[in-house]
Amino acid sequence: MSGVKKTGIWLAVSVFLVLAGCFPQQEPEEEVVQNDPESEQETSIVPGNQLDEENYRMIIPYKPSEARGVITNQVANRLDIDELEEGLMRHSKDVFDPEDYLFQEGQYLTSDMVYDWLGRALTEEELENRVKERIEWLEENKMTVDEDQIREELQQGLNPEIEDVEGLEEEEAIEMHEENPRYLSHILEQNFLRKREDDSVELAGISVGIAMKSVYRYQLETGGPDYYEEISESEMLEQGEEIAQEIINRIRQIEGLEEIPIMLAIYREAEQSSPIPGNFVAKTTIDSGGDTIGDWESLGEEYILFPSDEGREKYFDDQEIVTSFGEEIAQFFPNYVGVIGEGFYIDEELQRLSIEIPLEFYGKAEVMGFTQFAYGLVQDMFSNYFELEIKVTSSDQVESLIYRPADAESPTVHIFH
Repeated sequence: MSGVKKTGIWLAVSVFLVLAGCFPQQEPEEEVVQNDPESEQETSIVPGNQLDEENYRMIIPYKPSEARGVITNQVANRLDIDELEEGLMRHSKDVFDPEDYLFQEGQYLTSDMVYDWLGRALTEEELENRVKERIEWLEENKMTVDEDQIREELQQGLNPEIEDVEGLEEEEAIEMHEENPRYLSHILEQNFLRKREDDSVELAGISVGIAMKSVYRYQLETGGPDYYEEISESEMLEQGEEIAQEIINRIRQIEGLEEIPIMLAIYREAEQSSPIPGNFVAKTTIDSGGDTIGDWESLGEEYILFPSDEGREKYFDDQEIVTSFGEEIAQFFPNYVGVIGEGFYIDEELQRLSIEIPLEFYGKAEVMGFTQFAYGLVQDMFSNYFELEIKVTSSDQVESLIYRPADAESPTVHIFH
């Protein structure tokens, strides 16, 4: 057996043994009684094990969000969708400890409700026309008319109102859009449950993520060309804070959420074609029964693409390491085309570095040999104060994975078969 094959097999076996040693002892499942938002009781299962202490246990059967699917229709970049969901859960851990809380997708904000909130506010003329139409319909059907309630139900959109641009000159229409962009893209709800002494579980907290645009894309007419308007972070944050307060006001009117603690975070989306996601910029907590947002905590999070002009300007040393890593690979593998790196930073300190190495392989031994070579480079070149993940890919398929948690002595390796 060749040295490459022996090493590859040894790496795979060693990883299996490491992972096997990390798996927790099997714990028994628990049956609990859960009250859903409609006050119906049902028996659910709480898994006995967590993947690790930093992850939430989730109730089975798994309940999808009441607003399932809205996010994919409203947020254009798939990377933003993942980061919005995962990042909100990450920030929730500071408020709702995974040791004490169970996770469930949002069960209170429905699809219809979220779509209504994501719309534009009605202009005064639009509102008056809609109110008149609703009142006429109710009177024709001999139903009770409450004009204040009608106005409140119709005026749900949280994005700025805009006058009808039809018939305006192009410059005037563009100016109208630029002065009244759609800021808000999505509202994401996550629920956190706590087990009681009588083996029932109750809602004990919710997190809400507010996705805001960094670029407003619009058309002056259906099927016409796209126009783009950049939104500064300061403008986005100002609008986001106002929208957040209105969302809290509305949440407190929902049955079952009147007294629940709320963690709320504002997310700034990346551009639609961006190869990296956007980031959370601020968060706050509203205590049980509270309905007023106090201070916001700024979050110095950002994703950086390597190599890139931004990476060179902001994190020169990190970009140089990624570039040198690629140069070392290029010396030994002629079909190498370049590495793609993504750094996640908090307060300008690297927390996680993800690298993808696209190569064309012609056999499993070649994959093993390359992975062994990359493993050695990782040990020699990368500090261990941050989390590191290296994916070796071929034709959009992951061939092997090298992973090292922050502060770990050495990485673990998995070769896919």
